[in-house]
Amino acid sequence: MAILKLKPAYKDYLWGGNRLKTDFYKEYDGEVLAETWELSCHKDGPSVIVNGENAGKTFPEYVKENGSGATGTNCDRFDDFPILIKFIDARDNLSIQVHPDNEYALKNEGQYGKTETWYIVDAKEGAGIYYGVKDAMTKETFGEKIENNTVLDALNFQQVKKGEMYFIESGTIHAIGRDVLIAEIQQNSNVTYRVYDFGRVGADGKPRDLHIEKAKNVTNLMPMKERKEFGPHLADCDYFTVDRLLTDGIYEGKTDGTTFHSLLVLAGEGSLTAAGETVSFRKGDSLFVSADNGAYKIEGNMEALLTTVRA
Repeated sequence: MAILKLKPAYKDYLWGGNRLKTDFYKEYDGEVLAETWELSCHKDGPSVIVNGENAGKTFPEYVKENGSGATGTNCDRFDDFPILIKFIDARDNLSIQVHPDNEYALKNEGQYGKTETWYIVDAKEGAGIYYGVKDAMTKETFGEKIENNTVLDALNFQQVKKGEMYFIESGTIHAIGRDVLIAEIQQNSNVTYRVYDFGRVGADGKPRDLHIEKAKNVTNLMPMKERKEFGPHLADCDYFTVDRLLTDGIYEGKTDGTTFHSLLVLAGEGSLTAAGETVSFRKGDSLFVSADNGAYKIEGNMEALLTTVRA
């Protein structure tokens, strides 16, 4: 039984801003903070527990020690912890990219593919995302557009607003546009194939690598259908279910052994209590309630994303 407060891993990618420090209270000394990996078992950036008897342990260490008691029986079908949750602050456009599916990624990269979902935490007027292709095309045409730097012309640009959710299946070419801040819930993977990078160079002064052939192999080159809707949920797939949680006073939740509850706090403050332990939280915090915890209570005013794993 446990309620965990997590410290994220920090990523200083060149397109990032500083709003995660100024608006979401992230304690980071660098000038650029592009991403915080809030709930992460990934080797490239595990989150760390900061409260209680597990303080100082990495989240993957805790999961390894506690197994299904931590993650829930719905996660038993996965070889690894299934999800990774981030905040992403795009001061500039991210690279145009695509993620492979599980079959291709396991064969070629030794890790799972990536389906993800984006919750728009904030966006300036007119800001948006690149999201799928406008018209059907062949791999050859797609490759030509990458080579001659006209791939942007083939993509949908979707203006976004705070509170919207976008589901990005593996194989969907995409990018977060400048001046958009999102919460991302994704498969536990760090496989990305970059196809266009707006002419930027990395810290070494050289253009960042592109992955054209792999991208041609995995990109869905058919036009996007209508944006998916998920009934009562913001998003739902084999790897994660995401709901919006609003509290005004007291909220009583419960885990029943089947799944953990992950709470990513988008606004507000308060406390979470279970089994005699109380953890305070505020905007920007990431909380994890173990699957075997049972009843818990939230006191305060909060907007959060509640992520679980269904059967």
